[in-house]
Amino acid sequence: MVNQEQNREDHIRTLLRNMSTEDFMNLGLKQVAYIRPIASESGPLYAVCAADGSPLSVLDTFEKAVLSTLSIKLEPVTLH
Repeated sequence: MVNQEQNREDHIRTLLRNMSTEDFMNLGLKQVAYIRPIASESGPLYAVCAADGSPLSVLDTFEKAVLSTLSIKLEPVTLH
């Protein structure tokens, strides 16, 4: 069992080492969306961005940002 796990980890390491710059830039693009707070004159807002940094939406609550992300089948990730 330990040997299988080690083989799996070695395989993943090899894939990551051989990843092209373009593949690395697109990593997570269709799986995750980042949520980060942004300041505004009317109070805090929450930006939802694709993995490549492209803005997807700006919402007035964190909860709405999470729900928006989930509604488009992306995994929400917060930035601190």
